[in-house]
This record gives sequence, structure tokens and C-alpha cells, in this order.
Amino acid sequence: MFSTLLAIFGSLGLFLYGMKVMSEGLQKVSGEGLRSLIANMTRNRLSSIISGTLMTTLVQSSSATTVMIVSFVNAKLLTLRESIGMIMGANLGTTTTFWIVALLGFQFSLSSIALPCIGIGVAMIFFHTPKVRNGGEALIGFGILFLGLNFLKSSVPDIAANPELFSFLADWTGHGIGSVFIFFAFGTILTIAVQSSSVAGAITLTLVAKGWIGYEDAAAIVLGENVGTTITANLAAMTGGVEAKRAARAHFLLNIIGVCWMLCVFTFFTKFIDQITPGAADDLTHTLYHLAAFHSIFNLINILILSWFVPQLAYLASKMVRDQSYLGLDKAHIQYQAPNLPQTGEINLAEAEREIQRMAELTREMFAGFNEVYESPEIDLGSRVKELKAMEERSDRLAFDITQYLIYCTSSELSRERLNEVTVMLRVISELEEICDNTLDLVKLAERKYQKKRVLPEATQAAIRNFSKPVDQFMGFYIQCLSKKVTTADIETALQLEETIDSSRKKLRREAVRRMNDPANIKSEMLYIDILNNIESIGDHSLNILQLLNQID
Repeated sequence: MFSTLLAIFGSLGLFLYGMKVMSEGLQKVSGEGLRSLIANMTRNRLSSIISGTLMTTLVQSSSATTVMIVSFVNAKLLTLRESIGMIMGANLGTTTTFWIVALLGFQFSLSSIALPCIGIGVAMIFFHTPKVRNGGEALIGFGILFLGLNFLKSSVPDIAANPELFSFLADWTGHGIGSVFIFFAFGTILTIAVQSSSVAGAITLTLVAKGWIGYEDAAAIVLGENVGTTITANLAAMTGGVEAKRAARAHFLLNIIGVCWMLCVFTFFTKFIDQITPGAADDLTHTLYHLAAFHSIFNLINILILSWFVPQLAYLASKMVRDQSYLGLDKAHIQYQAPNLPQTGEINLAEAEREIQRMAELTREMFAGFNEVYESPEIDLGSRVKELKAMEERSDRLAFDITQYLIYCTSSELSRERLNEVTVMLRVISELEEICDNTLDLVKLAERKYQKKRVLPEATQAAIRNFSKPVDQFMGFYIQCLSKKVTTADIETALQLEETIDSSRKKLRREAVRRMNDPANIKSEMLYIDILNNIESIGDHSLNILQLLNQID
């Protein structure tokens, strides 16, 4: 018995590992496509549902999909209402795993499917073309998945050959609605334990195929799996912001409401599926099809019903998670400590991009703050200076957190293109941090000018104002380019801006040196030159950012 349990655990481990490898390979192949899919197919409720279904069908993991959705909400790439539609689609998309296992897993020789997939996949990973190589990885995962399922089939004892096992199950079956609740609880606990509805589904289908449980008992387990799978998204949201937590709660509400109405009509619904699905439900050759049909049609009907109540679901989720701004807490920012989450590095980069955009906007806000302080020498702006210094400290925290988060993302298997993107992001963060440091130096120079009562001619004040304009324009330009592909025309524009800034700095510096012939002007002009140098340095770093972004394919 002990060796049988070890064999079952080993088979499940192989199945789960195959699912992980396949999911990561598919993400590498379609990672950028998935992000484009989300951007273009969440404009209305129907398109959100379709995109969620397609995502889960491609990735073959509803847990991974819902974690991605929570991440996108946290990154403000999706609204709460859009995420609810995608979660509905994810619930429908995960039923394809049931159909794959039901149609292939128990109707064919699994070794005849698994070994060729692994063999072809291994050959593909030696190709230089990234898409082919990543496709090979997905194929290897697919083969390992079916190999694990094959071992699971052979490890679980057949009930006909072990009639003593039926006496154990007899205590839990045949008790009407009581049995439904028992197996529902088993399905919930099983999914929470394995953290994968696909693995829980494979276990359920194996138990059915071996005759351990009947169609109705397995259907109750499937309902439990629908509730248990929401735990993964809620764990993912623990390290996210308010909206991410609300999306996870919406996932729970969506599934628990569906399960509640299904439990009320459970007997009638299972009979309805029995009537519309070919073959008898108690015939083991057809039971798996009945179960897959039950899973798909239940989720489809639940979507048709609840899609009319998305605003209400969003309202309930918002009530369940209070806005932290009311609690006097800082706005949540990127978190990288997430050891309990599935690895979805290809998609997680979206959140890092959001935070880099946020840091870039902070640099421009700080520069505007410097100009405000510098041009108001007659006003005591000590509180504004403290605010700008606090912003620089916040930029340091952001830079550290984003860097750590990107390192966390690289712990997943990323494609070469995404690894190159991570490298560029890390260097962009460094340039943005330098710009924040330069701006802080400018603020300190403006503060010293105020404290030391350094007086500059009005023409010099106007010169700094005019010199700052192309730099501010440059900062707005790189903020814009962070959210799109940088073209050759963009680089030419950046070079022109940098040349304008550099030539202006040289001209203004020569004028300052000429004014220093008067000893009374030396200290004021030295401060003025320091300001020019720091502003020009910001232009240099801005050009570096554009050139780095141009390296992203």
C-alpha cells in the first residue's frame, strides 16, 4: 500500500512538472501575443470573456491565468470590471484540460503520445529560432504531462480488482445531497492542497476511470475544484494592491455563487447532462465525456447568468476590500516577495514596466518642482523642498524594488527576447535614478541660492528657464517612448534634443565665465554653472534611456 501511495505521488509530481514546463513554454511562445490580446480584447464584456478563455486555452492553467489577471489589475493594465470578464473566460478555458485528458488520456496508449512528443521537443530545443525552441519546450512539457498521467493510471488500483476498497467508499456514497457535500468538500481541499485545478481534475478523472467514484460524485468534486482554485488568485493578491485584492475576491464570488446555484439544482443538472451527452453516465467508456460536458456547460451557464451582474460583482468585491487610502496607508507598489505564486515571468514584466513608467513620471515631477523652487526666490518654499527630497527617497525605494522584482522574474524561465528586455529595464532604472539624483542636486542648489541670497541677473534667470524647456520636453519624450516601440525617427529626435541642450549649455557656460571677470559675481556664477551642468546631465541620461529602449526588439 505504501509503495502504491509513493507511486501515485510520483505520478502526480511528474504530471504537475509537465504542466509547469508546458505552461512556461507556451508563455514564451505567446507571451507578447497574450499581452497584445489583453490590450486589444478587453474593450467590452464579451471580448474580455473571449480573451480570458483563449489565454487559459493557450497557457493550459487557469491558476496561471488568474494570477496574470491579478498582476495586470495591479499594474493598472486592466480595470476591475474587465478582469471579472477575463476570469469568467478563464473558468471556461480551463475546461479544455478536462477534454484533452478525457479524449486522449484514457482512450489511447499514453506512452505512444508522450514519448514522441518528448523526442520531437528535445530535437526542437536545439534550433536557433526562439519560437521553435520554445515550442519544443512546450512539447516536452506536454509529453511529460501525459507520461505522468500514464503512470497515474497504472498506479491507481482498479476497483474491480480490489473490491475491498469499495466498502470504504460505500460509507461516503449513496447518501443523496449529503454525498454531494462530502465530495464537494473533498474537491475543494484537494485543489487547495495541490494548488492546481488541472492536477485535481486529472486525479478526479483517474478515480472515475478506475471505477472508484461515479459520475455524480465526480461532478461534486469538480464543483469543489471550482472553489479551491480561487485560493491561488487570493494568494497572488496578498502582495498586490487594493485593486488586485478586489479582482481575487471577485474570482471567489464568481465561483462560489455559481457553485451555490448549482448545488440547488445539482440532481436535475446531472440528469440533463446525462441526456444530452452520448452514452450512459454509468458506462466507464462514456463517464469521462459526461464529466467534461458537466464542467464545460456549468461554467458556460454560470458565465451567461453572471455576465449581466458584473457591476454588482465589482461593487461587492470593492466592499470586501477597503481602499487603503482611507486607512492612511501608502499606495502599494511593486512587490517581489512571492514564493507561493506560480512562475509567470513572461507576463509579470508588464507590472515592472508599469512601475518604471511611474518612476519616469516621478523624475519629471521632481524637475518641475525644482523649476518651481528656483523661480520663486522671494517665497519660502521649505516645505516644497522637503517634499522633493522625500520624492527622491521614494525613487530610490522604487528603483530597489523594481530591480529586485526583475531579478525575481528572471528566476522563471524567460525567452531570450524577454531576458534582453529585463537587461534594458535594469539599465533604464539606473539612468532614471541618476536623473533623480541630478534633480535633487538642483533642488539643493536652489535651496543654497535662497539661503545664501545669491543674486543672478534677470537675463540669467530667463536663460535657465529657457534651458530647462528642452530638458522637460526630453523627459516627456522618454516617458512617452517607455510605452511604445522606439523607432529610428525617435532616436533622431532624441539626438536633436540632446544637441540643442548641449550647445545651449556651452553657450551659457561661456557667458557665465565671462561674467566671472568681476570678482563679485564668482560665487553666484559658480552656482549657476553647477545648475547648468546638472541640467545638461539630465539631458545625457535622457538620451541614454532612448538608446537603451531602441535595443528592445
